Amino acid sequence: MKRIFFLKTDRIGFARWTEADLPLAQSLWGDAAVTRYICATGNFSQSDIETRLKQELANDAALGIQYWPIFELASGEFLGCCGLRPREGRQYELGFHLRPQFWGQGYAVEAATAVIRYAFNVLGADSLFAGHNPQNVNSAKVLNKLGFTCIGEEFYAPTGLNH
Repeated sequence: MKRIFFLKTDRIGFARWTEADLPLAQSLWGDAAVTRYICATGNFSQSDIETRLKQELANDAALGIQYWPIFELASGEFLGCCGLRPREGRQYELGFHLRPQFWGQGYAVEAATAVIRYAFNVLGADSLFAGHNPQNVNSAKVLNKLGFTCIGEEFYAPTGLNH
């Protein structure tokens, strides 16, 4: 399928999830290495994956935002997702989930930087929020590189932990 990218960086193209993307969603959220820090069980069931994809589609339809699927421009390879969720008013939550073979290559910082610019320049965001599982030190490092600072902990129901 030919992807239409609404946002690009030097290496990454941002698309929008569609119902036909279930196999991509399965390759991402069906990987326990990806989900171990984003849900209490550490694994998404098939139903969890389908629900997550439906939520991304609903967020796009209602608000024009999602954790957008991202692709390497040079190869067309599916990297994972990076984007926004609604929070309060014009505040959004930034997040990213990458497939393990793309960890440690700067894709998270590159993608999130583009999403931050998009949030403020296109969506007119007032502020951004980002959280991470306290055990996920690599996400903490990415958020620090992006300039986020810790303002406290907040309970995150999917993991049952304060993030």
